[in-house]
Amino acid sequence: MEKISKNALVYVVSGGKGVAGHSMLQSLLVQYPENNIQVIIVPDVQTPEKADEAITKIIRTGGFVVHTLVTRDLRHYFINLCEINHIKHADMMGPMADFIEHDLGLQSINDPGLFHRINAPYFQRVEAIEYTMEHDDGLNPERLLDADVILTGVSRAGKTPLSIYMAMFGWKVANVPLVEGIQPPDELFKVDARRVFGLVISAEHLISHRHKRLAAMGQFPTDNYTDHHAVRKELLYANLIFERGGFTKINVTNKPIESTANEILQLISDRFGHRHQKLSL
Repeated sequence: MEKISKNALVYVVSGGKGVAGHSMLQSLLVQYPENNIQVIIVPDVQTPEKADEAITKIIRTGGFVVHTLVTRDLRHYFINLCEINHIKHADMMGPMADFIEHDLGLQSINDPGLFHRINAPYFQRVEAIEYTMEHDDGLNPERLLDADVILTGVSRAGKTPLSIYMAMFGWKVANVPLVEGIQPPDELFKVDARRVFGLVISAEHLISHRHKRLAAMGQFPTDNYTDHHAVRKELLYANLIFERGGFTKINVTNKPIESTANEILQLISDRFGHRHQKLSL
């Protein structure tokens, strides 16, 4: 039997978004740590024409196929295309569907993408958390326009934990640190200012947070990081940035994350409509 190279392409062909097939394939591939297999998702294959397009692409590049087509007729059509074109394939849905229908006597509604639609809130939260982690502490500023909410402020004002908390509710949150003497990214002033929130905190609470941070890291305080005069200069600089951008100021001094998050999300909801209101898991 002809062997497939460990560097082969594997296409996940799906009538939905390919999430189920991709997850199942990755759970298998992790058992082969030396593999260098490239996985490509081919989503929304819901018609014979789309199946033909997928097969044409696979023939052109070569590769193995994993498919999760739930529509019976389309699944049979696609399998036939694979057989005719001598494409190696694995049907992840057919055998189980046959068992459910033939042995259990149940009838499929043949609705591709139904799993993703039913579980949309879950996938929305996953996407939001991924975005938030990729845009923590000023990372990838070129994608700030994609954020639902942008937090900005000085170090240890609580941007990261607040960002992650809101991401768990399905919000894409970016946070941008403000450091005196360093200009913020230009993108911060190009986004809709109604989505940007400047975190205001008292100097005393900020210094306390910084001391705790240093103690946890086993480090000694530095003059600029915890000095009252230097900290107040930082806060004044941050306030100038808030004013320059027309950002909404949110006082986070001695305030629980949940309270701050609700305040911000309620403002976003009021400004952009209740369809954005995701205040509970």
